[in-house]
Amino acid sequence: MRIGAHVSDNDPVISATQRNAEAVQIFLADPQGWKAPPPYPHATALLETDLAVYVHSPYVVNVATLNNRIRIPSRKLVAQHAAAAATIGAQGLVVHGGHLARGEDPAQGFENWRKMFERQSDQGGFATRILVENTAGGDNAMARRFDSLARLWEAIGDYDVGFCLDTCHAFAAGEDLPGIVDRVMAITGRIDLVHCNNSRDEFASARDRHAPLREGTIDPDHLVAVCATANAPVILETDPATQRDDITWLRTQLSS
Repeated sequence: MRIGAHVSDNDPVISATQRNAEAVQIFLADPQGWKAPPPYPHATALLETDLAVYVHSPYVVNVATLNNRIRIPSRKLVAQHAAAAATIGAQGLVVHGGHLARGEDPAQGFENWRKMFERQSDQGGFATRILVENTAGGDNAMARRFDSLARLWEAIGDYDVGFCLDTCHAFAAGEDLPGIVDRVMAITGRIDLVHCNNSRDEFASARDRHAPLREGTIDPDHLVAVCATANAPVILETDPATQRDDITWLRTQLSS
């Protein structure tokens, strides 16, 4: 099991070394922007390492929305980031589940996800596997509550799609962490990546505020159990100042 962190793209190889990380996650462009990612300056360095590399898509992406001005550019951006992620040897592109506006039919959001994969399949598929990530809040979110996640997977599960389980998001969404891996596996059949984050807020808060592994409101033992049971690569999206210590701690807990 590889353990690492989301790091600055200034030099991810150096950042990984500083954290004693075996995996990294990066952005390839402005996470709040709509521009296609430029050629990545550290591509060669990443390809020459044995790091497990993951890319997170921009936060603005929402392929579920009924708003054409957001949905259509979102589809394009996912394809562009997947292509760019392939050039650095990334094992997955993390994409948030997205949401609809209040009063809109969730079935249309699930169908929009399906259409994205269907249309991309006609072009040979995505260059990097898409990893759908569960989200923390939103009453009309596609992947916040697991009943919605099940409906989403009914729509897209036949395509080459993976899943990223975020512990803080699940906790904030009101999903108990004990037993969560089995519940996810019953829906998706797979967990490709774990975002291991504690939470600054209480259970079911719907607030996405990450905390270092031993400093939040989630029992750290529950985080360890999720990672051990999922048996997937782990990425921390926490304070860079605590990541090295938390990686060391988590690695020790998992090996004991």
